[in-house]
Amino acid sequence: MGTLTYNFLVEPFSRSFKGLIIWCLLLYMIQCSSATSNKTGNNFYKWEVEYMYWSPDGIENVVMGINGQFPGPTIRARAGDIVHVQLTNKLQTEGVVIHWHGIRQKGTPWADGTASISQCVINPGETFDYRFTVDRAGTYFYHGHYGMQRSAGLYGAMIVDVAEGEKEPFHYDGEFDLLLSDWWHKSVHHQEVGLSSRPMRWINEPQALLINGRGQYGCSLAAHYGNSSFSQCNITGHEQWAPYILHVDPNRTYRIRIASTTALASLNLAIGNHKMVVVEADGNYLQPFETNDLDIYSGESYSVLLKTSQDSSQNYWISFGVRGREPQTPQALTILNYKTNSASKLPLSPPPVTPRWDDYAHSKAFSNKIKALDHKSIPKPSPTYHRRIVLLNTQNKMNGYTKWSINNVSLSLPATPYLGSIRFGLRDAFDQTKPPEDFPEHYDVMKPPVNHNTTTGNGVYMLGYYSTVDVILQNANVLKENVSEIHPWHLHGHDFWVLGYGEGKFTRSDEKKFNLKDPPYRNTAVIFPYGWTALRFVADNPGVWAFHCHIEPHLHMGMGVVFAEGVQHVAKIPKEALSCGLTGKKFMTGSHLG
Repeated sequence: MGTLTYNFLVEPFSRSFKGLIIWCLLLYMIQCSSATSNKTGNNFYKWEVEYMYWSPDGIENVVMGINGQFPGPTIRARAGDIVHVQLTNKLQTEGVVIHWHGIRQKGTPWADGTASISQCVINPGETFDYRFTVDRAGTYFYHGHYGMQRSAGLYGAMIVDVAEGEKEPFHYDGEFDLLLSDWWHKSVHHQEVGLSSRPMRWINEPQALLINGRGQYGCSLAAHYGNSSFSQCNITGHEQWAPYILHVDPNRTYRIRIASTTALASLNLAIGNHKMVVVEADGNYLQPFETNDLDIYSGESYSVLLKTSQDSSQNYWISFGVRGREPQTPQALTILNYKTNSASKLPLSPPPVTPRWDDYAHSKAFSNKIKALDHKSIPKPSPTYHRRIVLLNTQNKMNGYTKWSINNVSLSLPATPYLGSIRFGLRDAFDQTKPPEDFPEHYDVMKPPVNHNTTTGNGVYMLGYYSTVDVILQNANVLKENVSEIHPWHLHGHDFWVLGYGEGKFTRSDEKKFNLKDPPYRNTAVIFPYGWTALRFVADNPGVWAFHCHIEPHLHMGMGVVFAEGVQHVAKIPKEALSCGLTGKKFMTGSHLG
């Protein structure tokens, strides 16, 4: 039996009253100065975003951190709370915004944190106040939404507990929060330039997968099993890249919250010798179902219940492996440690094997098990729709540059945020041409595009306020023959019902496959290769909202659209949100606009 070289330091408890007082005061000071608890009022956080040196995977690199932390501080609040984050940009040479992923921003669309859509970027040295209500319990996260700053490490967890007096529809004894990401040794600035070059220089696969910002590069926690080309990691426990270990008591039920902020990788979670019960997705309760493993795409979040009912004299692997792309990145590993034995004790068996990367039948079977729980917090789907928009996802060329396009339009954001230009009728701020709502009937989604050429645009889908909208996400072959990729799509400002998935080109006859009884209510949904995904939502949240592929380089290359609804009802926009472009020139009087 091998052991993981991993030592833990436990602060000795003072036996004297004086020592106890000193210890308590020290603990209090640490909590007050730490970013995770840096509150000067209820749910108030004061953050500074800056570049700093860090070792996410054992190789020192530059990351984007908050208050000296990577990942950023975890926000924890209760449903109905107001969260106030005072964000100061210390990046010196670039702007920044933060998107609160999964928070619908009802009444505060300017706090959505999307550059050129809901607000101007926060320039170096400037401070912006995000104030918003977290209206619903669930597992969420936040991340940068300007350029590719999410890839640089600008992200953190956000947990919303049920309101006082409310209860979850399931029981658990303890909780762990896992934030998943992928990591490159090449800087995001190099990546951005490569994607915008002619010919394109692809970012390639990540060097490491991170669990709570911790991974291992060039060594393996499981090298001793003999099937690894890496040496055994030599870890003391003090390293920034040391694994985040889950310490559990036997015969308990634990809630594990999992959120994926990956820039590229789709992942699969498995825990050795343990099954999981899936109970929440994207902040909405599910009909519980048991599974051996779980697929999670960028932008998604889940809660699973884990019963620690196995042999408590052993530890067990927790593994995350790549799905949907031919993996060139090793699994992310950590340990489920039964406290009855040492955390350094290695499991008897090798880590769980991730399903083959292109086993889409496995992925679809999992997705089809996800159904909404009959619960007061989850609305029933509208039985009909007022408008249907079909969005064809294609890879194209424009003047030799590689682009991703929707209905042959590659998104290029304007200088003036849409929220301001639409609210104040600044028609010169963006293209007033209506973007296409479908694609030609003769288009063959199973083959590369006959016409490789595309165009850029920044038109907006203007939705009727309180109308019910169907969106059909249609996947297709890329420029290379026999290749179609997975795309997880995220909608800002709303949740939608996932009505169903299908193969090939969507037709009206596919409507009979829709699940109108208990479709999952989510904010992120995947389209599988050569397939379609049907979504339905109600346009009931005044504002301007991004809808895009959550794979970072795909969005950077134009894979997104913009929806707007009820913008005339938006009032009291903070002037700092619109201090750039045409709104900055015309409306900079008073503290609010509108």
